[in-house]
Amino acid sequence: MEIETIVSRIKSRPDFDRAGMLLVHNGVVRNCARDGRRVTGLTVKVDHQRLAEVLRVHRALPGIVDIQVSIEEGRFLAVGEDVMVLAVAGDIRENVIAVLSRTLDAIKSTVTTKTEFFASSPGGSHSANREEPAC
Repeated sequence: MEIETIVSRIKSRPDFDRAGMLLVHNGVVRNCARDGRRVTGLTVKVDHQRLAEVLRVHRALPGIVDIQVSIEEGRFLAVGEDVMVLAVAGDIRENVIAVLSRTLDAIKSTVTTKTEFFASSPGGSHSANREEPAC
C-alpha cells in the first residue's frame, strides 16, 4: 500500500484541476487498544460491495473530485503496519475535510471488521477479552 500510488492515481485524473485540496489518512496498527490492552497486531475483513457503495455515495458529494482507498486485508498486521490509506480530493478544504471524515467513519463502521490480538500473560497471544489494561 503506497500513499504515492493513490495520490498519483487521483492526480492523473483529467478533472484534477478542479481540486484545491488532496487530503490523505494513513491508519496504522497502534500498540494499545481503546480499552487499554496491549495490542500485538490485527486482521481486517472488508465487505467489498459495501465499500463500493460507500465510495459511490461519497464521490458524488458536492465539490469532491475523487476518493481512493486501499485497505490491507486477509493477513496479520503487526504494530506499526499500515491498515488503510484513504485519500479525498476536492475543491475546498471544508468539503474535503468533511467528506474524508464521513467516508472514514462509514468505512470503519460498515465496511471493515477488525480482530485485534493482544499480549497475554506468559504463553503467547490471543484475541479473547481476558487481559487487564496494560498500556
